[in-house]
Amino acid sequence: QVQLVESGGGLVQAGGSLRLSCAASGRTFGSYALGWFRQAPGKEREFVAAIATISLPDGSPSYADSVKGRFTISRDTAKNTVYLQMNSLKPEDTAVYYCALSQRRTVVPFKALREYDYWGQGTQVTVSS
Repeated sequence: QVQLVESGGGLVQAGGSLRLSCAASGRTFGSYALGWFRQAPGKEREFVAAIATISLPDGSPSYADSVKGRFTISRDTAKNTVYLQMNSLKPEDTAVYYCALSQRRTVVPFKALREYDYWGQGTQVTVSS
């Protein structure tokens, strides 16, 4: 069993930055795919960023178009932690952010919710204008 715990959310002004962390317990995730998703009030949960189990030759994670160039996903397998660095935040980035882990091995990062087996409880990010 895997447990994921997010942290790092909060209130920030537009243009500011936050770094979200997601710590895993119960199993190391060097061999698993990881992702970040978000859900705004009244909207469905949507893909934000993901990283593959096995790094692509150029080491490229995947990002939603809306965050590309502003957000960066990374992981520290020694710490069992995945990060989401969020820069140039916009009010439309306001949402609850969730990290997710997939037990399936993949060289292509997963963008679909159904590919993930474990989810964190979420952390609120609020961006004021």
